Amino acid sequence: MVFSTLFLLAQVLVSALAAPVINERAGAVTAASSSFVSSLTPYMQFARAAYCTEGASVWSCGVTVVQPRDSIPLAACNAISDFQIYAGGGDGAATPSWFVGWSPSLSSIIVAHEGTDPTQFLSLVNDADFVPDAMDQTYFPGISTSIEVHGGFQDTFKRSASSILAAVKKVMAAKSSSKVTLVGHSLGGALALLDSIYLKIQIPSITTKTVTLGGPRVGNPAFASYLGSFDLTRITHELDPIPIVPGRGLGFAHPQGEVHQSSADDLWYNCPGSDNTDIRCSTGNVPNIFVSDIIDHLGEKPSFSESSPRLMPLLCHVKGLITTISGLELFIAD
Repeated sequence: MVFSTLFLLAQVLVSALAAPVINERAGAVTAASSSFVSSLTPYMQFARAAYCTEGASVWSCGVTVVQPRDSIPLAACNAISDFQIYAGGGDGAATPSWFVGWSPSLSSIIVAHEGTDPTQFLSLVNDADFVPDAMDQTYFPGISTSIEVHGGFQDTFKRSASSILAAVKKVMAAKSSSKVTLVGHSLGGALALLDSIYLKIQIPSITTKTVTLGGPRVGNPAFASYLGSFDLTRITHELDPIPIVPGRGLGFAHPQGEVHQSSADDLWYNCPGSDNTDIRCSTGNVPNIFVSDIIDHLGEKPSFSESSPRLMPLLCHVKGLITTISGLELFIAD
């Protein structure tokens, strides 16, 4: 476990140090409304659930977070209890857990991926293979050979792609729907981006919406540009170091769609363009690994007394743990 953590931090350090200092801006940063941020809650819950379902086809998961002053049920599956799961897979290691199903509330097919579980070493190995590769024409026929992606992410994507495609087609037939929503946190966010392109190529009739939380950079600028026309929201949180890796100096770039919760004032901002370097956006807020905080990668409890909504905790895979995050004691129990 100690070796696994050091391995991950070493990869993050190398990748972040490779990022050059760029002072350009990609566009005007604007405040995100509370109503818009609140609308992201179900997508956060689906991302949490992917850590808890362990690839099962049974909708049962989640945790409860208790504070000294209140008790708030945050079990992911209970929060989106109308969800109908159709398929699930993955082993939580070489193949992160995933599920596919139908959300009546969103009137959409849902595809959700687990992210990197720090208790599983193989997941970290997946993240470590950051040499960019051309996108595999078997899965992405006709896509430009100039588009390159993180080799480890693409290899991981391939392990579940055909099963997810089959499950999506099954739900489409059952619900007569062509709307597909893809979500994921961390590595799961990277897989959601690859799924978005894959499913759209394989099933051109679908419309996609993709929401990622704390996702790393996945591909080169050509990849980021390709996603320019997609309905994409990239949630980044305060001083989380994962969105700044792999480094821009290694040839990686984020696509559009960032919504960032700033560590400076705890407010949410729309950050247009790719890797917006404004201080209110992730790349500007976390210029290097030395000012980052890995705890911010996990999200925090939403406080209903605050005017600014917060990220949900993404800790379903941690059971029976008492910890302190930014001075707030949390009890997490399955």
